[in-house]
Amino acid sequence: MSPHLLRIALYQPDIPGNTGTILRLAACLGLAVDIIDPAGFDLSDKNLKRAGMDYIASVTLTRHVNWECFEAVRRHEGRRLVLASTKAAEPYTRFSFQPNDTLLFGRESAGVPDHVHDRADSRIIVPMVEGQRSLNVAMSVAMIAGEALRQVAG
Repeated sequence: MSPHLLRIALYQPDIPGNTGTILRLAACLGLAVDIIDPAGFDLSDKNLKRAGMDYIASVTLTRHVNWECFEAVRRHEGRRLVLASTKAAEPYTRFSFQPNDTLLFGRESAGVPDHVHDRADSRIIVPMVEGQRSLNVAMSVAMIAGEALRQVAG
């Protein structure tokens, strides 16, 4: 399987195990990952390594020192920013993904701040049963990335 143009971006991730799982997913699916610092842990964390196993070495990973640096690179590359948010209205299954999309996921503890939310070109949600708050971020990434790949890879 060849690498795809789609990217996954993690905004200041909190939980190393989730990030490791996402890095492993990205390596297996040929997706690049952007981590927007500050992260809530060191990338050498044993939980991240345990979750990502030896797959981490084969993922294309770019670290950005802050939101502004990430945003400058994204805009320069002409990528559309698609934010997964519990505040969104459009289900990810009804959204039309494009090959140059960057799929942005917020912090496990707090999502993304309003200024980041406002910069998104589109906002999507994973519909859930009434009364439930949110899915694990790694599960959300897997669901949304899978749908995006289905659409753009044909």
